[in-house]
Amino acid sequence: MKNSIKVERAKKNITQAALAKMAKVSRQTINAMELGKYVPSTVLALRLANIFEAEVSDIFTLEDSDWE
Repeated sequence: MKNSIKVERAKKNITQAALAKMAKVSRQTINAMELGKYVPSTVLALRLANIFEAEVSDIFTLEDSDWE
């Protein structure tokens, strides 16, 4: 699953640590998501969308490999 978390953070000038605190997760979780090593729960994806004032589908995109 691709995501634009890093881009969205940059738009709002938010650090990984600050985003982690707002989303109630660790900075390592934010880092892992940005690197594509962690797929968030539905609740976390909704929290992030709320923080970025965006739709979940604007932040997270399924790739072809996600369908296999």
